[in-house]
Amino acid sequence: MTSKARCLAAIRGDVADRVPVFPLLMLLAADRAGISYREYATNGSALAQAQLQVRERYGLDAITACSDAFRIVADLGAEMAFPDDKPPYAHRPLIAGRSDLAWLPRPDPTQTGSRMADRVAAVAELSRSAGDECLVVGWIDMPFAEACSACGLSEFMMMLVLEPALAHSILEFMTSIVIEFARAQLQTDAPMIGAGDAAASLISPAMYREFALPYEQQVAAAVHDAGGLLKLHICGNTSALLGDMAQSGGDLFDVDHMVSFEKARDVYTAAGKCYKGNLDPVTDLLQATPEQCHQRALDRLRLAEGTRFMLSAGCEIPAAVPDEVLQAFCAAPKVYAER
Repeated sequence: MTSKARCLAAIRGDVADRVPVFPLLMLLAADRAGISYREYATNGSALAQAQLQVRERYGLDAITACSDAFRIVADLGAEMAFPDDKPPYAHRPLIAGRSDLAWLPRPDPTQTGSRMADRVAAVAELSRSAGDECLVVGWIDMPFAEACSACGLSEFMMMLVLEPALAHSILEFMTSIVIEFARAQLQTDAPMIGAGDAAASLISPAMYREFALPYEQQVAAAVHDAGGLLKLHICGNTSALLGDMAQSGGDLFDVDHMVSFEKARDVYTAAGKCYKGNLDPVTDLLQATPEQCHQRALDRLRLAEGTRFMLSAGCEIPAAVPDEVLQAFCAAPKVYAER
């Protein structure tokens, strides 16, 4: 069974030879490729080659074009910083009021030289090189996350309370761009889009249902209409949001280590959804021996048995995790299947 077939079986609830392994590797991928993170985040070919190398090195079942949350905002005109050793970011908010929103352009995700086009190119290279064998996952950020990037996190949170109509206008504007960005990546033959909405973990369930969920649902519907699948990534403590998140239209859900594994398993299983997680990237990988990491991965596999599950850490795995620890983590599904 190919890695791609294994992942698709897990998502659909079909029988597979073993549980897929799908960690999020960004800084680690750049590190193992011997390139700066600036190069990784700004050169789509370098990103693709780094992902292909970690797939080969660790036996991954899925790889992703995720690098940072400032592709759309950069193409909207934000003044960007590109550090050598960490993800890019905007120097200052792009939107402070309605007048700023009115002047923003409508960027083309395929425009040569744009940050969106660079990611599309990375996904295309991954699809050409490994798309028949493993699950290639493009990446977008959901409208709520994009609004936080464009306005500033604290500023947009205040806007939810003080100017909710403006907040919705920004979210509607971002939704159309996010959808076009997702479609451009799906046109490279990638079967799935990953969608980050990390800032949504900071708001109440009521606010999530008003300001995040409806826009996630629109994006998910558009991805499905284009023939793709969607993975929802909301890191942080989403315990109070799990039931609502399951209604987002996602096909695969990341579960962070701060969330009860059993609770997430029960919610997503009841909803007929696939989920992945949720080892702590620090205590279960960075600070663990290979044997400890392997055992903790086996524990998750036992708890998930009989459900739609992929093995992963709760969020990105740090670059400083030793090879022998990550290899022990990735080997756990095969060992468990052969027991």
